[in-house]
Amino acid sequence: MVVENKAGAGGTIGAAQVAAAKPDGCTMLMGNVGPNAINYSLHKKLAYVPADLIPVTDVFAVPNVLVVNPGVPAASVAQLIELARSQPGRLALANSGTGQSTHMTAEMFRLQTGVDVIQVPYKGNAPAVADLLAGQVQMMFDNVAVSLPHIKAGKLRALAVSSAQRVEALPDVPTLSESGLKGFDVSAWFGLFYPAGTDAGQVESLHRDVVAILQDPVVRRQISNWSGVPGGRSPADFGRYVESEIDKWREVVRSAHLAAQ
Repeated sequence: MVVENKAGAGGTIGAAQVAAAKPDGCTMLMGNVGPNAINYSLHKKLAYVPADLIPVTDVFAVPNVLVVNPGVPAASVAQLIELARSQPGRLALANSGTGQSTHMTAEMFRLQTGVDVIQVPYKGNAPAVADLLAGQVQMMFDNVAVSLPHIKAGKLRALAVSSAQRVEALPDVPTLSESGLKGFDVSAWFGLFYPAGTDAGQVESLHRDVVAILQDPVVRRQISNWSGVPGGRSPADFGRYVESEIDKWREVVRSAHLAAQ
């Protein structure tokens, strides 16, 4: 297997390349929630549509965590919401880029709470976290694995995780649903896709191989180190999940009046 990294446009360049590839079972996409769910509604026009890619299976998912700079006087989600409502338009919420999981989780949070905060997009996760640590911005939804060392070192305060269940690495940190935002469930998921037209037998074969790999203790340990949850859904189940994610993020994009630059 040869891994070819195709960066740019929130992952849509790589997705478009695979969508246009020969459906011979030799080219696949490691897709994710951005190019394979969010961006269909965020972008006015893409070089591919959902039907151009066949969902094979999800590989793993990683929740985000709501973190604040220790200087922010809020020890819970409720206190943060109260603080934001008392200072409308003054608190800054960083994200790693428009359309990324951290940005969209923040938009969903903003819609459900009605808080007036400043969304500050960065060109990547590293500069966003750097400014959060420095106190230039007050809060951020970040990948758990990235923020975990800073949380353990006391440089960031974790208020809640975005997934439906608590995270093993942060057992004392509640979910957003437990914190009053009922039904809040967001994870940055990753999964494999084939170009449309790929033989169904090849799709099933890859699914079986991935499920077997996900049972390997070494692989599961690495996913756990990322605070991730292993996948393995069937092609049909993963396809239904992707459709539900497309619908969910379409509604967020519509309600928040978002559009890619």
